[in-house]
Formats: sequence, structure tokens, C-alpha cells
Amino acid sequence: MTAPLIPELPGFDDPVAVLRACHERMLDHCDLLERLVAHVADKGPDMEASSAAARVYRYFTTAARHHHQDEEQDLFPLLARQSMKIADLAFALRKDHERLETLWDELAPALRRVQDIEGNADFAARAAEFCQLTRAHVEKENREFLPQVQHSLNSRQLQEIGRAMEKRRRDG
Repeated sequence: MTAPLIPELPGFDDPVAVLRACHERMLDHCDLLERLVAHVADKGPDMEASSAAARVYRYFTTAARHHHQDEEQDLFPLLARQSMKIADLAFALRKDHERLETLWDELAPALRRVQDIEGNADFAARAAEFCQLTRAHVEKENREFLPQVQHSLNSRQLQEIGRAMEKRRRDG
């Protein structure tokens, strides 16, 4: 279940690259979450499971939330003013974030007590739903949203967004 070391994020001078790298990390952590569910079903809530659960918990509680804040606070408002199509996309992505947050709130307590995962069919179903929605959401953002960011914002706007993203992570 041990995952390879995750590469460093790009610099905040390229916020679109940071967002893409965050997407890759989200997918990696979904893979880890699914492997965790299978591992606990097979071997029980051992130390390896506890370590994996802690990594998944830490990532989706901090970095993934920062990522959603980057989009909702900095990108969606700026881009939604440009066209109804982008506004509709931002609305759909916000709805995904809300559903992901609800699912995460259901998963997080068991990840803090890995023994609560064992034999918990509801947790397994919620984890599968969370990972499925995360993958679909990332695909939608990579295919539809990030190209809009790249083509619609000028270098000054991208620099401001990069600074806001960096500050968000520095300030916690």
C-alpha cells in the first residue's frame, strides 16, 4: 500500500500548473483511499492502514480544501463574469465541491479511527462514491475549466491568483 514519494508542487508563479498538480495528488489520494478500504478488509486495521488513513485524512482535510478555496474564492468569481457558459460551469463545479465536502465529512471520522473502517460497508460505499466523484470532477476541471483559466486570464491576474494561493497555504 506504500505509495511513491509525491513530487513537489510547481511554483505559485504558475497557478494553473499548481492546480493541475493538485488534481494529480487528489487522484493519488483517492487511489490510496481505495487501497486502504481493500487492505482493511483483507488484513484488518494494522499499522500500515493507520498510516495510509492518516495520509488520506491529512491531504483531504488541508491541501484539497485549499484547492477548492483557490477555485471558489479566486477563480470562479473572476471567470464567471466572462460568460454564462463559464458561470454555469463554475456553478456545477461548486455543487461538486459541496457534495465532496458532505461525503468527506462522513468519511473523516472513520479515518481518524481506522478500526471503524473494518466491516463498515457504509464507509466503503461512501469512499467509492467520493473517489468516483473526485475523478469525474477533476476530469471536468482539467478538460473544461483549466483551459478557460489559461486562455481567459492575463499574466497580472494569474500572478495575483498565485500569490493568493501561496498566502492561503502559508496562513493555513
